[in-house]
Amino acid sequence: MQIETLLLKNNVWEINESLENSLAADLVMVFGDTEEFVRVEHYDYLRNKYPNAHIAGCSSSGNIMGAGISESKLVATAVKFDTAKVILKRASFEIGDAIESISKELAGGFEQSGLKHLFVLADGLNLNGSDLVNGFNRATDIPTTGGLAGDGARFEQTWVMADGYAQQKIIVALGFYGDSLSVGSGCYGGWSEFGTFRNITKSKANVLFELDGRPALDLYKEYLGEYASDLPHSGLRFPLSIRKDSDSPEVIRTLLGINEEDKSIIFAGNVPEGYTARLMKPNIELLIEGAGAAAEIAKIQNEKTALGLVVSCVGRKLVMSQLIDEELEAVAQELGENVQLTGFYSYGEIAPFESDLKNCQLHNQTMTLTVIYEK
Repeated sequence: MQIETLLLKNNVWEINESLENSLAADLVMVFGDTEEFVRVEHYDYLRNKYPNAHIAGCSSSGNIMGAGISESKLVATAVKFDTAKVILKRASFEIGDAIESISKELAGGFEQSGLKHLFVLADGLNLNGSDLVNGFNRATDIPTTGGLAGDGARFEQTWVMADGYAQQKIIVALGFYGDSLSVGSGCYGGWSEFGTFRNITKSKANVLFELDGRPALDLYKEYLGEYASDLPHSGLRFPLSIRKDSDSPEVIRTLLGINEEDKSIIFAGNVPEGYTARLMKPNIELLIEGAGAAAEIAKIQNEKTALGLVVSCVGRKLVMSQLIDEELEAVAQELGENVQLTGFYSYGEIAPFESDLKNCQLHNQTMTLTVIYEK
């Protein structure tokens, strides 16, 4: 595998040229600030430089390159595999469409023979991420990772690139094929739970109405105390941990909005009735340790050049502030210098648990990693 990186600085691309021939690149991953990501001249540049590569990426809430967040408004990574190949498929949708059915058809369109891994990127605001992953799980048992596009801390518009100019309301999936491939993935939160366990007694999809029969928003405000007046923004600091039962791993849900009229809370993923829930709060040291733990899970013993795709949550970035690079440094240290990291801060992370690699999950406030090696 050969990898070269590109950074957009002052509207000029700086290239760490490592490919023997840019015409041979198989894949270009690109992540960027919304205002730059949508500019057609940037896609045109990458397409002209790498005419035979699939180009995929999304707008972000922070662009990752190496062991830190890049100051560049766009980052790109070009990859040439030794023998593996990549297939790109995409699907468009409109608001109100059955996302689970669309994503099921998208995932099912990949030839399963020789398929080692799927990596998916999707519009971060115009679909239900839980429905997205449910569709993939219904269609295939191939390990799947990825994330939902970001838009800084604005939550206004998100964009996805799939062998063409950036668009909204699309899903792109990359299928990685070849016996030479070894792909590791990992996910870990690192948040601290507090308060008592509560039962989700009334919900619909990603809207939570009641916990233990009480209005969810009232209960949330009681726990948040002085932070309650700053909802929904302060909710990024206090996600919700949910689990199906005591034997199931926890999944973290980020608060996106509140409804004062019906006292409900809107989360970034489904919060099913019958699940138990518990509030969480940040502990910076544990968040950094969690990032390292995700890398430890994803790491495969292989000293050759490898591609590391990082998808972490905008909420972690906002909470950790100036210390955010420390979680990326923890990842880089665990994976080693042979793994070239790139990725983005997202509105939702997609990865399976280590105990069940055949079923991907939608996460929030979680560090997720996909590391692609060739033997």
